[in-house]
Amino acid sequence: MPGSDYLSSPDRHLLPEVAAAYDDAHDRNFRESAIGPAVDLLTELAGTGPVVEFAVGTGRLALPLSDRVSKIYGIDFSEPMLDVLRNKPGAERLSITAGDMTTTQVCSDASIVYLVYNTIENLRTQERQVQCFRNAAAHLMPGGRFVMEVRVPELHRLPAGETMIPFDVSPHHLGFEEYVDFVNQISISHHYYIDGDRVRVSSPSFRYAWPAELDLMAQLADMELENRWSDWRRSPFTNHSTGHVSVWRAP
Repeated sequence: MPGSDYLSSPDRHLLPEVAAAYDDAHDRNFRESAIGPAVDLLTELAGTGPVVEFAVGTGRLALPLSDRVSKIYGIDFSEPMLDVLRNKPGAERLSITAGDMTTTQVCSDASIVYLVYNTIENLRTQERQVQCFRNAAAHLMPGGRFVMEVRVPELHRLPAGETMIPFDVSPHHLGFEEYVDFVNQISISHHYYIDGDRVRVSSPSFRYAWPAELDLMAQLADMELENRWSDWRRSPFTNHSTGHVSVWRAP
């Protein structure tokens, strides 16, 4: 299988050097314009119940959200990421667990479980993505919601015979998505982070999934699609949307 070499490579988020540079590398997503709408919507959906974040990372959303919800649990497979989070002000408000979001369960009465910033794609097989949905459902109270933010694959942008699409060309970052395996739905995100005369290179691999495929995964976990928007501000989801915020609800 063309993508098998990439599937066997370890997740780069487990590397200490990646965790140490993560906030700076993704600084645009730490701005209030990115965080505020997400926290507002998650707060509304959470109500008074506890909240679980899968792949909590360095706490980009969990820390500001912890000021507004009753209790928040954070699960992450990367100890280096969690080490960065634990050293941040406010981390004591979170219940942090090192574990796999496909199997680790920290409660069964959550009002919402959420997974953001394309992180479902870090699970690089369909089977593991289905397991993630089932684990989310196991955390939820009756009527609870699983909320996900993820991109829409942009294969329609590929010129005939090409596999590479630029997604960011800026003074301090170059990003190119390479679709390497259309059968197993594997792509590689090539990042070049520029700091003066130094360049840090990162090329992690991911498994992309279509919205309809994610809906089927939700059905396998006994959840149904409740809402889908283009962004956290609830803009309509259309044929031209490059990403989506989806909400699936448990019975």
